[in-house]
Amino acid sequence: MSAPHDSDTRPYRDGVGIALLNADDLVFVGQRIDQTAEAWQMPQGGIDPGEDPLAAALREMEEEIGVRPDLAEVIAESRGWLHYDLPPDLAARVWQGRYRGQRQKWYLARFRGRDADINIATAHPEFNEWRWAPFRSLPDIIVPFKRPIYELIVAEFADRVRT
Repeated sequence: MSAPHDSDTRPYRDGVGIALLNADDLVFVGQRIDQTAEAWQMPQGGIDPGEDPLAAALREMEEEIGVRPDLAEVIAESRGWLHYDLPPDLAARVWQGRYRGQRQKWYLARFRGRDADINIATAHPEFNEWRWAPFRSLPDIIVPFKRPIYELIVAEFADRVRT
């Protein structure tokens, strides 16, 4: 888990993420549209009030990359909630400054579609490009403040992924 900002008493925002693997055990990553530096990430987002975490993960996947839930077979769920803190300057701006970061439930899923089923040109685009990446490379390609949580995701699901 990320080292918390000790003086920050704000809560964590509840969120989810999904690691979507293709047939070669490569994972979907998208280049964030709001970053000038290279910053790849997997589909992730918040949980709506009353929403089940798995339903939220599948909804976020469809909203962010256009993949219908029936094209993803969930094969694992993180044992617990994983936390990350935003850098202080970002925490003051994101989510109207209400949260210090996120606590997320993560899912590992097998993509049952074709590359043509992925569409990042969604109603509210989050990515400007995408690719398949080796699963274990995730901590090396993510924004630095999310690196600790991506290391935990890789460690938790590593026994189910070949790359």
